[in-house]
Amino acid sequence: MKNESNIYNPRNSGRVKVRSRKRKILFLKTLFILTILTFFCIIIVKNIIKPPAIPDLSEDNLATYGDTAFIIPEVNDDDMLIGNNLDIPEGFTMEDRKEQFYTFLILGLDKGVNTDTIMVASYDGINKEANIISVPRDSLVNVKRKVKKINAAYPAGNLNGGGKEGGINQLKRELKTIIGFVPDFYIGIDLDGFERIVDAVGGIDINVPIDMKYDDPTQDLHTNIKKGQQVLNGEDALKFARYRKGNNSKNTISDYERMENQQIVIKAILTKLLKPANILKIPEFIDIFNENIYSDIKTENMLWFADQLNRIKGTEALSTYTMPTTGTSGVPMYYEYLDKDGILQLVNDTINPYKKAIEDIHLDIIGGN
Repeated sequence: MKNESNIYNPRNSGRVKVRSRKRKILFLKTLFILTILTFFCIIIVKNIIKPPAIPDLSEDNLATYGDTAFIIPEVNDDDMLIGNNLDIPEGFTMEDRKEQFYTFLILGLDKGVNTDTIMVASYDGINKEANIISVPRDSLVNVKRKVKKINAAYPAGNLNGGGKEGGINQLKRELKTIIGFVPDFYIGIDLDGFERIVDAVGGIDINVPIDMKYDDPTQDLHTNIKKGQQVLNGEDALKFARYRKGNNSKNTISDYERMENQQIVIKAILTKLLKPANILKIPEFIDIFNENIYSDIKTENMLWFADQLNRIKGTEALSTYTMPTTGTSGVPMYYEYLDKDGILQLVNDTINPYKKAIEDIHLDIIGGN
């Protein structure tokens, strides 16, 4: 018996051609609609995701930006509003800025007030490169208050009536005296936020140089991290970044080694963020950012910086440095004397956002060369 489905039928052939033509028309219509939707989505995304505008710190705009960002009752402004104010360096204009070059103040906070980590970072959107300079917490700054360490700037501005904004702006003023300019944006990270970021990327790969064992029952702090290559979760990564000495003062590291460990952690986080699986998690990271980190970077600008992660050259495009010093004052304060010449060279080679060089006249450093 012959298979009837294989027998040619002229009447059925016409119907098949009609159905085939309709399917092609439907496909073309669907393709056209999807093309239009994609086109409009691209337009919308381009309008939403955009690079941030550089804060205009010129004299005409300084009042709206807020040089006197806080008023402290019964406190002499001369004691608080020190430094060169929140304006652009003397002799510079906003037209001297490099294209798509952004600078950031990054601070890690313990209990929301104590400045555990201070860094100044830059991102070059043209060359897709980033630099980070760690600032020693004990850096001597030219201020009138009793404790002249830069890590006292944020709590001084915060606790004396300015809140977070006052603390940030006070720290910006004092940073300007040692780097010559005011960072464009700030990022304040509390301990919980740091842990959540590390856990969200699936932990970070760290080669721990020594056994880190420390117990402080008064703070309910217990550190027990073994030497060697391993994946640290958020809690242990934070303990690694903050570690200074072990029980009975064993395995003590310097503050400079501690800053190096913090830089290692940042590179390890960036390495994980650059993995395709984690790039797809960018919306989750932005949620963590909004919930645990306070910053003046707007959401649409965060999306732009997140998109830049896809474009940078990898961790080799991130360079880390420590602000050069000339020595310490010793007891009782252990101030770190800053190296003015070394700072000028480092700043101009890395984080200076201007086409013109920062010069000696832009700094107010004491105790250095």
